[in-house]
Amino acid sequence: MERSSWCGPRTFTPLTNVHESSCMNQTSQNDSSPTEASTPVSVQMGTKALLCCPRISGTKPIVLITWKITLRGQPPCLISYNVETNEIGEVNCTDRRITWAFTPDQSPDLQINKVALGHEGNYSCQTASPEGHFQKRHDLQVLVPPEVTLFPGEKRAAVCEAIAGKPAAQISWTPDGYHVTKNESHSNGTVTVRSTYHGEHSNVSAVFCFVSHPTGNQTLSTELNKGDDKALRSYIPYIVSSAIFVLIVAGCICLLKICGFRKCKWTRPEASPVVEEDEMQPYASYAEKNNPLYDTVTKVEACPALQGEVNGTDWLALSATEI
Repeated sequence: MERSSWCGPRTFTPLTNVHESSCMNQTSQNDSSPTEASTPVSVQMGTKALLCCPRISGTKPIVLITWKITLRGQPPCLISYNVETNEIGEVNCTDRRITWAFTPDQSPDLQINKVALGHEGNYSCQTASPEGHFQKRHDLQVLVPPEVTLFPGEKRAAVCEAIAGKPAAQISWTPDGYHVTKNESHSNGTVTVRSTYHGEHSNVSAVFCFVSHPTGNQTLSTELNKGDDKALRSYIPYIVSSAIFVLIVAGCICLLKICGFRKCKWTRPEASPVVEEDEMQPYASYAEKNNPLYDTVTKVEACPALQGEVNGTDWLALSATEI
């Protein structure tokens, strides 16, 4: 599936890096104490980190500055500066990106150019003076901004990813709805967060993905698919073939009906001629006029009442007269 690193409006809110400022204004009462707990320091990868040495409020000057750097999986690195002899010493230090912020005689602070994941570890600064030894420790944590993507998924879903971030990003959705979030850890300490918003059972047309991370916050938006177009396209061949089959069957039925109708029409027997009543009228008139028997029957049928009143003698006389 094709992915796009930008989909819809995007907003980005950067967070201030606390360790790109000067160390000059960071003097506190704790700096004069001989021991101090480790201070966590978060620096974004690719930026510059400034690590501060304790400021001594006494009147006597510092005679020795020593940085002890303990990176994960590596032997300790020692960087020292002797104020009296103006000598700089290094032991097991190979990373040239870790240097003095200025010159040791001007500032005891340490600087890291283009911080990488390999710079995570403990940085301890020790200063020695006639008044005693002082120490300040930093626990450096490297922040990796994630690559944020948002793209539509299947069945009206949206997938928001925060890829290879450190620490793991936090993902939330607007409007709030059912979503599933999974984390995948990588060998270098980064984490990919993948959150899938399921909108198949809602009428939401667009969603916003909000990614929260110490390096900055981002907001992306995308529209949800109206339907599963991919699934519909997969059914198109079956729909077309079914429609063609139905048309073929309907055509065959119509053809059979037409052939059957013509066959019945060709074999239909001819109807016998019907003698119309009007054509028989002349012959009927002639029969009435020239047939005495027909006339007698007609007269008898015309007078059924009189027929019932004639006695036997009259009937014989009537019959003799007609004959």
